[in-house]
Amino acid sequence: MFTIDAHLDLSMNAMEWNRDLRKSAEEINAGEKGLKDKPDRGNATVSLHELRKGNIGLVVATQIARYVAPDNPLPGWHSPEQAWAQTQGQLAWYKAMEQAGEIVQINDLASLNKHISLWENDDIKETKPVGYILSLEGADSLITIQHVETAYQYGLRALGPAHYGPGRYANGTDSTGIMGPEGKALLKEMERFNIILDATHLCDDSFWQALKNFNGHVWASHNNVRALVDHNRQYSDEQIIALIERGAVIGGALDAWMMVPNWKRGISTPKEMNCNLEVLIDHMDHICQIAGNVLHVGIGSDLDGAFGREQCPYDLQTIADLQKIIPLFYKRGYSREDVENIMHGNWLRFLRNAWG
Repeated sequence: MFTIDAHLDLSMNAMEWNRDLRKSAEEINAGEKGLKDKPDRGNATVSLHELRKGNIGLVVATQIARYVAPDNPLPGWHSPEQAWAQTQGQLAWYKAMEQAGEIVQINDLASLNKHISLWENDDIKETKPVGYILSLEGADSLITIQHVETAYQYGLRALGPAHYGPGRYANGTDSTGIMGPEGKALLKEMERFNIILDATHLCDDSFWQALKNFNGHVWASHNNVRALVDHNRQYSDEQIIALIERGAVIGGALDAWMMVPNWKRGISTPKEMNCNLEVLIDHMDHICQIAGNVLHVGIGSDLDGAFGREQCPYDLQTIADLQKIIPLFYKRGYSREDVENIMHGNWLRFLRNAWG
């Protein structure tokens, strides 16, 4: 079944992990044998090859570079200008892959409909470009508010104001506090260019303030639920209800610590924690029960977002295995129409509404 994944850090993998994403995951992992510089070496699940294999023809792909103040222990760049330069290198990788015919940027209704038509054709999918919608995860790299227009011109269509910790425009995971004047100005500029607000990673204070001050389209590209894993990175039922009221779609994420409680990074293993794809269905079903329908959930896997097979469901070897989700929904009584909405239809409806 055609599938949309609303959150993949493709350029980060290519540039910071030095992975040639045109290769298969097996080839990438073989080339990383013996490397210890990253915790997930040899455990990659994502590549363009695997996306095509799994009929994942459209993704939301990120730029990401965090600014960190001298007293901030998180990894990142020590000036907004450095962070901006990092995102521009990531953009150059996307453009290089476009020139190679591997991917194609989707940035308006016409390009979206053309791309979906291409993938609905029965031609061999291994030769088709993967469509990508450009998103910025964390706004720290925007040196000034005026840089939003620059980013829009090169294709930026979704933006999450924060990532981890305190940010220049908003506060993110594991932090608290409302947005200041710069954050509010960012939201207004996003409205001006019809850039989608990605509510993922906003701390609770900034989350509620953003929804109050932003009048455009809102989604949550990769989030699970707090009722099942009690952490501020997850959404409370109250937040889920607010997003549903705004017409948002929430993408289910496959990072094990977000899926099962009491996960210990670098210690826990998926099998011992019983972390499998059924657990993802638990999170998505929780949102469906709150909504009373299936129209507000989708896939936002975050696979290879600085973790690999060591920290994702044990019954997933590569991202192509997202297709295994389909029978799990059927087993719980979801119809084919329901599953089509979850795998791609909800994201398509959202985009067509936003860009129509």
